[in-house]
Amino acid sequence: MESLRNEEQRLNLMRFFKTGKGDYGEGDEFLGLKVPQTRLIVKHSTELPMEEIPELLTNRFHEVRLCGFLLLVHKFEKLSGKRLENNDNAIIQRDGIVRLYMEYADYANNWDLVDMSAPKIMGRWLMLPSNISDKQKMVDGLAMSGKLWRERISMVCTWMTTHMGDPSWCLRYAEIHLNHSHDLMHKAVGWMLREMGKMVSMDLLREFLRQHILDMPRTTLRYAIEKMPEEERKHWMNL
Repeated sequence: MESLRNEEQRLNLMRFFKTGKGDYGEGDEFLGLKVPQTRLIVKHSTELPMEEIPELLTNRFHEVRLCGFLLLVHKFEKLSGKRLENNDNAIIQRDGIVRLYMEYADYANNWDLVDMSAPKIMGRWLMLPSNISDKQKMVDGLAMSGKLWRERISMVCTWMTTHMGDPSWCLRYAEIHLNHSHDLMHKAVGWMLREMGKMVSMDLLREFLRQHILDMPRTTLRYAIEKMPEEERKHWMNL
């Protein structure tokens, strides 16, 4: 990956991911690789042993960490097909990947690292058999951590639970994070609510809005109502 350095792209990425002093990505370092380049490396590295992945997850370079998280996604998905859903060995391995993901969650320290890994690992795991008895407690631990990126994991992972027909996880963490101070969480909550309305029930979204409209950041509201008809969007924005 280091051999593919691109200085112009590196500078663009540093600006795009807000790496300046005081920004949410302060101090993050980039090689200047585009995501398709990283995905191609992942494609050719899928046999990398699990015990070597932490070396990628803790790397100083953003794209190398992304490679590590995408390898975890690949390994998790390989163990999650219909044939292996209830397989005892697959369950043990999936739980191991989730524990590893939780252990290194602080290294998913920008929104792209979270958004490309949390739904396909944590979200999918919530809908699968597991030997871990209290899944909600684990995700609550992320939500209550006081750490932005762990909090975003708890919210964004609900993309998968929603797309698999269960809105309860989205509603729980949207309520928990509704008054979060950071704009990135306002966007994440609104995005997940929008997906919940689109994929499960627009009436359920409307009910959530009726309950929380007075407490909801405007950014969250705008994201949540994006798929509604224009007249209805105006109605909610004018409340």
